Amino acid sequence: MPDSVLVHSPATLSNLGCGFDVLGLALAAPYDTIRVTRAAEPGVRIRHLDSYSLPTEPARNVAGMALLALLKEVPEPVGFDVEITKGIKPGSGVGSSAASAAGVVVGANALLGNRFTNLQLVDFAMAGEVVACGARHADNIAPAIFGGFTVVRALEPALDILALPAPPLWVAVVHPQIEVKTSDSRKVLPTEVPLGLAVRQWANVAGLVAGFLTADYALIGRSLDDYIVEPARLALIPGLAEARKRALAAGAIGGGISGSGPSIFMLNETETVAQAVGEALGSVFAEMGIEFNVYVGSVGAAGARVVSVD
Repeated sequence: MPDSVLVHSPATLSNLGCGFDVLGLALAAPYDTIRVTRAAEPGVRIRHLDSYSLPTEPARNVAGMALLALLKEVPEPVGFDVEITKGIKPGSGVGSSAASAAGVVVGANALLGNRFTNLQLVDFAMAGEVVACGARHADNIAPAIFGGFTVVRALEPALDILALPAPPLWVAVVHPQIEVKTSDSRKVLPTEVPLGLAVRQWANVAGLVAGFLTADYALIGRSLDDYIVEPARLALIPGLAEARKRALAAGAIGGGISGSGPSIFMLNETETVAQAVGEALGSVFAEMGIEFNVYVGSVGAAGARVVSVD
């Protein structure tokens, strides 16, 4: 078994409009770069090689907590030294915390002879999400581990995740430089939902899954609407409505808030359309005087993976 591995762990989209805490999609890039090294000294040591000033105490770090959860299932004394370079900006809404948590357990698993299944790795990595937002949820973790398109069917009584193929799609994401904390965005969510809205939402989730499985882009577009979560979070992301309008005019299939925001994603059939949609999204925030980053890329077939071994 190797002594050290380098892992690339991708950004992800979660919710995908109607699928709050259930649906997720891996992106080909950006990604976090994580080196995990087996150490003679038991325990976990975290070092960040980026400029985000994230905590390095394992119990306060998403990757550290995920690794501590994994170590509880390892009977022999073992330690890990971890170096993280964040390629995904924290708080961007494209699975930054999930990428670090998923990447570190994939790396540790490789150093342990791949003794754990992907489902077990998701379970370990969810401990990191508790640090990030106070809740165990897998809609970003699942695609970060499995890649492609994932459905979190259940967390309890047993974790149940469906890893499904995604049709050829290109994604345009705009990240306006405003802060939306996951914990804050969850506070605005309704505690009760009218039955009529719930039925419409369930229908869209079913339609979206069917659209992905059959590569029916028109069905995907019709099914992305969110009647419950996005309306509650609309005020947190200025420019969202106009960004959607311009993206659709530029040819996007559809989209919405990525995760808890502030990023906005749009799905597209081709790279050419995705580039035009990215420009349309960025134009909204340029006019508002808000700094932003735009990413255009394909859906990622692979989740977190070892890219080099030492």
